[in-house]
Amino acid sequence: MGIQTLNDVLLGVCGSHRDRVMLQRQVLDWVPISSAELYRNVVGVARTLQSWGISPGDRVAILSENRPEWTITDFAILSLGAVAVPIYSTQTTEQTAFILNDSGARAIAVSTEVQLQKILAIQERTPVEHVLVMDAVETAHAVHMQRLMLQGPVDPDPEFDARSRAVRPNDLATIIYTSGTTGTSKGAMLTHGNLTSNIACSLEGFGLIRGAVSISFLPLSHVTARHVDFALLYRGITLAYCPDIAHLSQALAELRPAIFVAVPRIYEKIRQQVILKTTRFPNNVIYGWALSVGRKQRPTTLAGLQPASFSWSLANHLVFSKVRAGLGGRTEVFISGGAPLGRELAEWYADIGIRIHEGYGLTETSPVIAVNTPGAHKLGTVGKPLANVEVRIAEDGEVLVRGPSVFTGYWNRPQETRDAFVEGWFKTGDIGALDSEGYLSITDRKKDLIKTSGGKFIAPQPIENSLKLNPLIGTAVVLGDRRRFPAVLISPHFPLLEDWARVNKIVFASHEELVANPKVQALYDGMVEELNKSLARFEKLKRVLLVPEEFSASDGTLTHTLKVRRRGIEERYRAMIDEMYKRAEIIAG
Repeated sequence: MGIQTLNDVLLGVCGSHRDRVMLQRQVLDWVPISSAELYRNVVGVARTLQSWGISPGDRVAILSENRPEWTITDFAILSLGAVAVPIYSTQTTEQTAFILNDSGARAIAVSTEVQLQKILAIQERTPVEHVLVMDAVETAHAVHMQRLMLQGPVDPDPEFDARSRAVRPNDLATIIYTSGTTGTSKGAMLTHGNLTSNIACSLEGFGLIRGAVSISFLPLSHVTARHVDFALLYRGITLAYCPDIAHLSQALAELRPAIFVAVPRIYEKIRQQVILKTTRFPNNVIYGWALSVGRKQRPTTLAGLQPASFSWSLANHLVFSKVRAGLGGRTEVFISGGAPLGRELAEWYADIGIRIHEGYGLTETSPVIAVNTPGAHKLGTVGKPLANVEVRIAEDGEVLVRGPSVFTGYWNRPQETRDAFVEGWFKTGDIGALDSEGYLSITDRKKDLIKTSGGKFIAPQPIENSLKLNPLIGTAVVLGDRRRFPAVLISPHFPLLEDWARVNKIVFASHEELVANPKVQALYDGMVEELNKSLARFEKLKRVLLVPEEFSASDGTLTHTLKVRRRGIEERYRAMIDEMYKRAEIIAG
């Protein structure tokens, strides 16, 4: 079926008479939600929103972790021609107030009592008139969503269907506030047509089987997760919601999904866990041997074929199959998006028999621009551009895009909207290249390029991705913009570093003491020196700054999709960075 609006996705799913569209985790087991129940729930919520006077174009916010009610509320808002405004559940009270005020949201749906209290604390200084709460919270300040959902109709509602179909492709569907690695959040306006043009072709060629399961754990407030869920529902996949990433391992074991979609940070953590479990004899010997076997079979894996040698079968039995078992053991499709995966990480997965299909996109492009598919896959690239998207490379290397999925502009920011385009092409802000076969490669963010005081440009992401392959490194951030030389700030992976310290009889009472220890400093200096051997002279990292904290979205050092927020990190550690460079200049004379 063809789709022109997101309401077509809902009506298509609910017209399919499926007994399992969604799964939600309850006390003892996973409970299915059928297409009929989904329809009933959406109509019940939509009727209440309509009774509150929510009309086409009105904004309604969603503040929740991933759960069925998130998607139900989203569909209810869209069915009225209203505009959904997602808010990350981890955002602060002030960040939430900014989005509510900037978007002019008239109503909001929240998940828990914690999120409800966040809203009640600021409601008087926002335009929010009505609040829905998903949990059974005792309150006089919000309406319980469960009751509303059960009041929906069992049979099709002609009025609801007609209103849903009256929404047009050019109507605004959502305002998504970019988490942004720099600067203030701004709302990207995406129409129904923007999103459905992407949904229609982003998963072409993946051979997804109707009824297969995918776990929805990446935050739905981010465009990648929301797009993926819409696209999977459209293609008959069952969504299982995992509200807390801490429970992902359990969900993988219980559901054994066929599709796994994650951001690079998740793939990095999985690799770290594998290395942690294989650090001691004899596991380390077996692991090293298995990797060497897998490396020889890498081309076969990347071609989408199963290696057939006896040694690979043994390595698979002893090591690789156990990694896949931790991911459920039944996954056929692995997709990565949201940030650059890094060639070396993709190679490691290929060596253990997992081909990751890396894609690329932005909030402003709804989001997918390019993706590797089973039939067109090239390591080190983000795949070929989608069939309905045009890509070209500007003279300065910036990737430019145009097509039906490109957004209409930034909410209430006409100048920034104009600045985002050049001659009708959207400026992605990424530096990249198209090869002779049409595969797109992304080097770095244009704003992230570091220009030393000597005038040399350094792309930090490839260097950082190489460093993060070491399991003792949690996050690495290359420094050096307008400085005499490049350096690196490292947040260690403390669980493994603490184990290393104990083995090496290093006494410490805190992370501060640990990173200040000369042996620890020498350990990380050695890692960086090893990497320097493969870098150009002007790229070589001259200093290593260890910090005693792990980065997170809550402290402003990572975005909500776990990408490095350079400005936040540099501001937080400004004094330490300045002192490091000052000492270096004194030594240099």
